[in-house]
This record gives sequence, C-alpha cells and structure tokens, in this order.
Amino acid sequence: MKKYVVIKCGGSVLDRLPAGFYETIADLQHTEEWQPVIVHGGGPLISELLEKQGVPTTFTDGMRVTSEGVLEVVEMVLSGSVNKKLVSSLQKAGANAFGFSGVDGCLFTTEPMYKESALGLVGKVTKVKTALIDLIASEGMVPVISPVGGDGEGTTYNINGDVAAAAVAGALNAELCFISDIAGIYIEENGQKKTVHKMTQTEAESFIQDKWITGGMIPKVRSALDGLSSGVTRVGIVNGMNASSLPDFLQGKEIGTKITADKEGYRVG
Repeated sequence: MKKYVVIKCGGSVLDRLPAGFYETIADLQHTEEWQPVIVHGGGPLISELLEKQGVPTTFTDGMRVTSEGVLEVVEMVLSGSVNKKLVSSLQKAGANAFGFSGVDGCLFTTEPMYKESALGLVGKVTKVKTALIDLIASEGMVPVISPVGGDGEGTTYNINGDVAAAAVAGALNAELCFISDIAGIYIEENGQKKTVHKMTQTEAESFIQDKWITGGMIPKVRSALDGLSSGVTRVGIVNGMNASSLPDFLQGKEIGTKITADKEGYRVG
C-alpha cells in the first residue's frame, strides 16, 4: 500500500519551480511506494490582485487578515488561477492531477482560527474528509488542494496553506514536506548564517520565542509542530529549486530542515 506524502508549495515559489520539480512529483506518483498530495498557497498573487483592486491587506504573525472583500480575491486566486496552473504543470510533466478546494465535497470542516480575532475570516481545519482524498488517489491522480474551507453553514474561511497542509498530513498519517526557495531554516552562529538540519519541537518553540524564527516562517514551523502532534510521521522544509531535494528528504538524507519529536538536539551545517 502506498504511503502518503503531503507537499506544501508556497505561493512565493510557484512561478519559479523548475520543470524537474513537477517531474519528480510525476515519478513519485508512478512508484509503488509514494502517493503525493499537494496543498498550495498563492500569497504574492493574492497581494498583487488586492493592490490592483485597491483593497488593503495586512498580516499578523505571517497570516493575512481576511475581510469578506479579501476572501473573494483569495478564492479567485487560490481555487481558480493557482490551482489550475498547478494541475496543468503536473499534467505536462506526466502526472494525472485533480484540483479542488477544501470547500468542495466538504473536504475541510473549518472554524475560525480564534473566537475573537482581528484576523477576520481566517480559519483552522477541524476535520479532513480523507475518504475524498483516498478516492481521488485510487483513480491514479494527484490531489491538488486549495486552502479554503467552509463551516457547513455557508461561511467560507481563508486557511493558511501551511496550516491546511499540516491538517491534511495529520489526518492521513503522512510525511509532510514544505517546499520553499531556501535550503531550510537558518540561524546566525558566529556571524554566519547556517542551516539547521534538525531541530526538536521544544527547540523550535524556543527559536520562535528568541526571534530566531520570524515572519512567514512562524506559521510554517507552528504547522509542522501541530502536524507532529496529530500524526505526521516526519516534517521537512526543503528547497524546491533543486529537483532532487524532495526525493532526498524522503530517502532520509540530510537535506533542508527536519523537525522531529523531542529526542535529539538541533544540528547545523
């Protein structure tokens, strides 16, 4: 039986991922070992369209404050443009892909991120209908998921892509890999930036508190920690510009940053 690997593609890298990245996904789909599932973002494109429409946008701890007007643009960009471009890129690389959002088929059951929050219509996933993912995968397709979700009563929420990916990976007891344009998480040591190849949950929290991890990396790391707590077997942050990074991570090689349970101390290189 194939093992799921959930691959989060950040919006900042989607337009720059090489053809080899999509070919790697196609190769994984055609193996007997791995079933890829993609969850994507689209932040820069959302910001660009909001600016064109004159709609203000702000962030809190790396998450976009989402009004009803912002949400309309979020859905348009994520579930429309970005999702379908990803499906097309995968099909061009030889993978059969199926794009949909967390609203479709009630894939995500969603509630507000916080009961009283200045974030507005930003949600968190409380349940993932894994049977829907299983069905798509059983038809030989790569599920490509846009991170918006509903509460079952007609309200739609913008979900941070990292948060959505962690929820999907936890529900599937899957591997989780964040695709970025950097070699992993950096720290500054003796005046030099070095990649942290491995850190524990406790160390990651400490790095956030000490402001070694900041901005948009915060929800990514917190999502990794949530994933580990909910069944994710392994979490990595790797550079998608290198087509071999993902298979190297799955093979257990020292690549990017791996976040683990509290067993071993961090290691830099």
